[in-house]
Amino acid sequence: MVQEQLLNLVLAKKDFSILVDNNIDENYFPEYIDEYNFIKDHVNEYKVVPDIESFCSKFTSFDVLDVTESERYLVNTIREEYLYSKSVPVIKRAAELLKTDANAASQYLQSELVNLTPNYSTPSVDIIHDNSRMNLFSEKAQNKDKYFIPTGFKELDDVVCGWQQGEEYVVIYARTGNGKSWVLVKSMQHAWLMGKNVGYISPEMSADKIGYRFDTLYKHFSNTALTRGNQSVVTLDDYNSYFEELSKQSNKFLVATPLDFNKKITISKLRTWVTKNKLDVLAIDGITYLSDERYKKGDNKTISLTNLSEDLIQLSVELKIPILVVVQSNRGGVKEEADATPELEDIRDSDGIAHNATKSISLKKKDDSLIMSIKKNRDGVMGTKLKYQWDADTGDFQYIPDNDIDRPQRTASKPQKQEGKVAF
Repeated sequence: MVQEQLLNLVLAKKDFSILVDNNIDENYFPEYIDEYNFIKDHVNEYKVVPDIESFCSKFTSFDVLDVTESERYLVNTIREEYLYSKSVPVIKRAAELLKTDANAASQYLQSELVNLTPNYSTPSVDIIHDNSRMNLFSEKAQNKDKYFIPTGFKELDDVVCGWQQGEEYVVIYARTGNGKSWVLVKSMQHAWLMGKNVGYISPEMSADKIGYRFDTLYKHFSNTALTRGNQSVVTLDDYNSYFEELSKQSNKFLVATPLDFNKKITISKLRTWVTKNKLDVLAIDGITYLSDERYKKGDNKTISLTNLSEDLIQLSVELKIPILVVVQSNRGGVKEEADATPELEDIRDSDGIAHNATKSISLKKKDDSLIMSIKKNRDGVMGTKLKYQWDADTGDFQYIPDNDIDRPQRTASKPQKQEGKVAF
């Protein structure tokens, strides 16, 4: 199966270097020697991997697969299978010799050992003579929007520069009822406003509930009125007009729940979902709802969450998109100081979550304000604290300069009439 998967990956990516760079030749494809050689000969003659259509016209029985496994996994697996196939006859022959002559068996094993030593190349970059980072710096300087997505909070952007398009695993954490999901939806709503395709995993709320929050944050409709169907605050005509406006936009904001993944959300399923829908950013409203594909009998929750965190940062690197997750803090995250937010060690069940994060942002709701503290920032300053006056019902966030909550400077337009209190 892995032979077929790897050939499909080469065809889909049109990249034969996947095999060349890993010293994988026809010997690794005993069941698909002709198929491998056809691709190799095509590359040698035309300098390009053949189209899937051309390939399938030659090999009509070949199954075209949608490969969701990572390149590294497939390479490691085919190497293991190849080494196993070479080792079995050697071990059997040595066992036969061992029955009559232990010395002969030992000499035979030693003579064959060189043939069983894997010829694996380790990918690396010579940072002295490779200038790719200089080219990357130039591209970022000239086209920042291509590499960073604004967070939805200008003051936060000033500190972290936005969410990076790849190698970005952001952890947002707080105690229950302190605005984690609201901040996540606001950031994704702003990414959508910037023209990005957004994917949002919502384990606890329906797509409609997330949609209402989106509407509140985008157009300041009363969230309570939307959830209660109160037309005295939000008229049906206004809401219809708003949806006519939304329908003119081409980019997507996809919301999925565990039911959409057959009650089991895995990294492999997320990879397929992101790839098929060409998503530019992925938000997960609760990492504990994901299933660890590396789980082994005896693993506890901490190990599984660490595995998931490692897999999510690798998924970000692979797909070149930022991934944001919401995490619950434990009771240690309840601080007596007015502006104190949970620390990294307060993240529930796993140190590995914070360890793998590129950015960690801690939240605390106090009265009508939201305090945001940057606890980890791999590429910049840490420890910055931001404070916003927050009206959850209208989706209004107003930055409070100098942390002076008693005299906030309100600059945005007046939001719509408030219906009432909103669940956080």
